[in-house]
Formats: sequence, C-alpha cells, structure tokens
Amino acid sequence: MNLITTIFIITVLLSSILAIVSFWLPQMNPDAEKLSPYECGFDPLGSARLPFSLRFFLVAILFLLFDLEIALLLPLPWGDQLHSPAGTFFWASAVLVLLTLGLIYEWTQGGLEWAE
Repeated sequence: MNLITTIFIITVLLSSILAIVSFWLPQMNPDAEKLSPYECGFDPLGSARLPFSLRFFLVAILFLLFDLEIALLLPLPWGDQLHSPAGTFFWASAVLVLLTLGLIYEWTQGGLEWAE
C-alpha cells in the first residue's frame, strides 16, 4: 500500500509541476512568416498545401490495421503447446473471421477503389 501511495503522490506532483510550468512558457502566435513554406530563401514556386488524396489515406490506414492484425497471428504455431490449444485456435479463427468480415465490408463500401 505504501508503494501505491508513493507512486500516486509522485504522479500528482509531476502533473502539477508540468501544469504550472506550462503557464510560464511563452505563447506561440503564428504569423504570416511562420505559416509560409520555407524554400531556402526563394519565393515559393507553388502552394505547399497541396490537396491530399483521402482514398490513399484510407487504404494506408486499412493496410496498417490489417497488417497489425496479421502480425498478431504470427505466434499462432506455438499456441498448440499451451494447455488448451483448442481455445487458442478458436480465438485465432475468430480474429480471422473478423478480419475477413472487415475486408468484405470495406470492399463492398468501395473503400479499396483507387478511381471513382
């Protein structure tokens, strides 16, 4: 109990110190020079705020999501050495079914199409 109290007190003190110090820091006000793109002293050739493809962003996020989920299934071959391998394979199958349903949903909604 003593360790938990000590950690709690340290957490509250650190949070309070950081909150107090944040009031002393100077305010950062953006102006035209800070918002303009920097190109080695030359006048900018074009807009630095180019439009970004939302489709590309969606496909990238979907790739990261599915890649992470597949990476979680990599230790599956060692799951048969546990006390209940049937439970391990059941949950792995549930994850695969969930991934497949998510992929089918994204496919039917047109989230994987590059051109409209």
